Amino acid sequence: MPSSYQAPSRGDQAKKTTRSQPAESNMSQDTATVQHLISRKGGTVYTISSADTLSTAVHRFRDRRIGALLVTDDNGALKGILSERDIVRKLAETPGQTLPQTVAETLTSKVETCTPSDALVSVLRRMNEGRFRHMPVKDGDRLCGMLTIGDVVNFRLNELEYEALQLKQMIVG
Repeated sequence: MPSSYQAPSRGDQAKKTTRSQPAESNMSQDTATVQHLISRKGGTVYTISSADTLSTAVHRFRDRRIGALLVTDDNGALKGILSERDIVRKLAETPGQTLPQTVAETLTSKVETCTPSDALVSVLRRMNEGRFRHMPVKDGDRLCGMLTIGDVVNFRLNELEYEALQLKQMIVG
């Protein structure tokens, strides 16, 4: 032991512990929601009628640079979703006769949706487990956006980068 060391005695006061921020904020789990992403991305929803042809859908995919269209009725109610994958499957089934067919003949009618208050982690899990890449966002009966797997993964990657930066700053001081 160094000669300058002095063992603590009963009369010594315990050292006060300090923190750079409250423990509660270090432990908080602020969960990102669908609304976080929609507010950044925007709530644009691209739709098509079930009576339109697949040719019309393909042109919208190309012109809008998107991979799925929501199929709605005249009142805007969700009837299904049409994705690039749906069209590729139809091309394999009916080569050379696909583009004149209607959206109604090809769409996926069982559509998974989410709400603005859903946690992004749960939405990502549902998309991964269901093996689909597009999920409409509904607030009640109203369509208010569309999430893609790329949107959710990109948002989460940005969060992770920010968290890593915060950790580095805490360590460096």
